[in-house]
Amino acid sequence: MTGMRRAALFILAVLAGAGSAAAQGTGPQNATLKKAQQAFDNLNLPQAITLAQQALTQHLGAGDQERAYALLGGAYSNQPDGFDKAMNAFRQVLLINPERTLDPNRTPTKTLVAFNMALSTMLLVRGIQVDSASFVAGQGAVPIRFTVTSPARVRVRAVSGKTTVAIDSSVQNGAVSLRWNATLPNGDPVPAGDYTVVVDASAEQNSFSAAERVHVAAGNVDTVAHLTALPGYSPLPVTEIPPRSWRPFGVSFLYAGIAGAGTLALENSQLGTGTRRELYVVAGGALVTGLVMMLKKPAPVPAQGNILYNRLLDEQLVRRNADIAQQNIALRRQVRLTVTPIPAAK
Repeated sequence: MTGMRRAALFILAVLAGAGSAAAQGTGPQNATLKKAQQAFDNLNLPQAITLAQQALTQHLGAGDQERAYALLGGAYSNQPDGFDKAMNAFRQVLLINPERTLDPNRTPTKTLVAFNMALSTMLLVRGIQVDSASFVAGQGAVPIRFTVTSPARVRVRAVSGKTTVAIDSSVQNGAVSLRWNATLPNGDPVPAGDYTVVVDASAEQNSFSAAERVHVAAGNVDTVAHLTALPGYSPLPVTEIPPRSWRPFGVSFLYAGIAGAGTLALENSQLGTGTRRELYVVAGGALVTGLVMMLKKPAPVPAQGNILYNRLLDEQLVRRNADIAQQNIALRRQVRLTVTPIPAAK
């Protein structure tokens, strides 16, 4: 009895999971479908199937149609010999909502296998996504991603009014990643406005289309500012203070010595002490004058090396600004494109 009880509890858990998968999203609006959902939740699968089929004969909105077929897929997948019917029901779900997914952690294995098998037998374009991007026309691109469930010829184009721009045409299968440079065949940027990126997939008699709306804005490219100084370089002072020199004091000392020696050589018996005193005063004054001249702060003189360096710096600055002016002429002719997805209306 314990083993049978565990098996019954396992079946109940599986069916409850199937009900959760079938009832994904908000509750049904149709009264008959509500009864079908209640029967499913009560694990009365035959009654749930009958009521769901009856509801499909009535006027249902797209949401209730998807719920009815999802409920049938979940119920059939948990009944003997119901796998093919479950696949057909899930195909209808995917035709109504190609983006429908099931949570593998909450969906019973049989239901998940039936859903994935239905998905693999259909040609669908799922998960189309156009990323936001900002770039200079001709120098960048907009990433576009989507998934094709079966091998197919895929054509991607951008449409805005009477303007149609081809983006890509190739055979694809599985995850696809493309880049749109947002330019016309002649290389000019596409006009600003709202565009619809359309993905068409076709294989033999099967075909499918998916689309994503984006807005393209055009603006000016930022220009480069002129330089007032070269980065990392600064002008040097045009004058410099020479170092102090002993030369004035040495010259005055030399002159004082020569004058003193000459005077003493010419001294005769008539020269007195007073004449020598005057000689000492004059020699001392010369020495003091020389010392003062030596200690005096030298006057600034032109720094020829710095003047030459500054001249070369100015020439380089003029040359660099001339290059920037030419660069800005080219930049003003360019267009910056900004592409942003348009949120889908809810």
